[in-house]
Amino acid sequence: MGSPSPAHSLPLLHTAELSRATYFNRVFALVYTGAVLALLYRHVVSLLRSPSLLSLSLLTSDLVLSFMWMTAQSFRYRLIHRRVFIEKLDEVMNGGDFPALDVFICTADPYKEPPIRVVNTALSLMAYDYPMNKVSVYVSDDGGSQLTLFALMEAANFAREWLPFCREKGIQERAPEAYFRMNHPGCQRTEKVKMMYDSMTEKIKIVVEREKIINKYVNTDRDQKIFQQWKKEFTRQDHPTVLQVLLECGKDRDVGGQVMPNLIYLARQKSKISPHHFKAGALNALLRVSSIMTNAPIILTQDCDMFSNDPLTPRRALCYLLDPYVRPSLAYVQFPQCFHGLSKNDIYASALRRIFHINPKGLDGLTGPDYFGTGCFFSRRAFFGGPSTFVELEMPQLSPHHAVDEPTIQSPQLLELAQKVASCNYENQTLWGSKVGFSYGSLVEDFYTGYRLKREGWKSIYCHPEKPAFLGDVPINLVDALSQCKRWCVGLLEVSFSKYSPLTYGIQSMGLLMGLAYSHYAFWPIWCLPLTVYAFLPQLALLSGVSIFPMTSWTSS
Repeated sequence: MGSPSPAHSLPLLHTAELSRATYFNRVFALVYTGAVLALLYRHVVSLLRSPSLLSLSLLTSDLVLSFMWMTAQSFRYRLIHRRVFIEKLDEVMNGGDFPALDVFICTADPYKEPPIRVVNTALSLMAYDYPMNKVSVYVSDDGGSQLTLFALMEAANFAREWLPFCREKGIQERAPEAYFRMNHPGCQRTEKVKMMYDSMTEKIKIVVEREKIINKYVNTDRDQKIFQQWKKEFTRQDHPTVLQVLLECGKDRDVGGQVMPNLIYLARQKSKISPHHFKAGALNALLRVSSIMTNAPIILTQDCDMFSNDPLTPRRALCYLLDPYVRPSLAYVQFPQCFHGLSKNDIYASALRRIFHINPKGLDGLTGPDYFGTGCFFSRRAFFGGPSTFVELEMPQLSPHHAVDEPTIQSPQLLELAQKVASCNYENQTLWGSKVGFSYGSLVEDFYTGYRLKREGWKSIYCHPEKPAFLGDVPINLVDALSQCKRWCVGLLEVSFSKYSPLTYGIQSMGLLMGLAYSHYAFWPIWCLPLTVYAFLPQLALLSGVSIFPMTSWTSS
């Protein structure tokens, strides 16, 4: 099925087809429910006849497993597969301008998230196959590190050569590291660009190793003045706002004479006595600053370690965001998280295929997938109330309907106002983090934000092209994998036992199936209970000579 489109209206930009497995899944769920109920009945009877800790543990474990299985059926109730037709997008635009795009990249620590990785992500997104005068890339450095700013200043210079090189060669992997790693056939131009990239990489590496900016790498008075903002009292937990425009569309041009996208660095103000709300706070600061400076109607949020693997990705998202039939209630278009560098057997299950590839297809048949925290194209309007209810803001310049009429994003008025909305006390006595912007209250701000948007009545779409839109890094050792898992578990439990628990409030506001789907994610940490029981109790029961399975009696004829 596709969007209902009369013959005389716009051409069809996308279709959605119900999976053939849908009805089989429903029949299977019905049959399997009977088996689950029979098993639970057997556990209850066993517990009543001979109460014991073993019987109680097994019953509790199987109740948890049954609950998780039941909530997971919402992912299989209505599976759909989508297709987009980007070749028809120009026909829909009819020669008109593409909507502007603001890109948010978040980083927090130059040692855990190397600046060269941030540079590759930024360059790959700046090189999108999209009108350059419509793209603005904002990098939030929540660590307030001059090392990251130095790396981005180097990236701005390298971009003058890299962006036209990508256009001329028709490069698909527009992160320099990914492109040069593939050993493409060399030519004089390619070798020149590679030498420039290697030189930039070496500079950034030396600066990071020495943990300070080397004077010989700062060539102009303007650059020296920028780094003078890092004074002795400047720490990552306590520092003023640093806002720096590194590239400005209309002012800066590449070596081919073409305009370049905006590139803006932001280290929001931090204070030890003011809560900063981690990544959600950084994203809200970007949301406000971008509203003042560019206010694009479409926002892409991206992790610093997820680079673009397909320059046509924004056009794929537009096939949904420009559809007049789905646009009024569409909050975001989510692309799957895909990873490179996985081991052959993926022993830590870092690909998370069920979370990022399988379950979202089922949610897509309901009101749409949850927000993954990266690779997501938002309608800016979605952050300011529900589809039919707009939240009035404390400052008109922050409204998604506000038109930026300044001739340059470096005008003193804009920069002063942007500095103000990035201050650590700006959100006091406002609705930011509750009803406006990205949500506070959980370590998994992405899940919580998507959950809030669904409760408000917004929908989302899962776009899963054959070629991965983004590629990123995964934990490569057990310590990092466990640290990530711990953060997810704490954040999800914060949502589970809040007043907005998906099991109660979620079902009331979103409906049964979506409530169960979000409950499956929110209560994901309780998997540890049955896993622990079944990892130890059967062996202990065997050693003790205790049977945990039904006894079978034989009668001779």
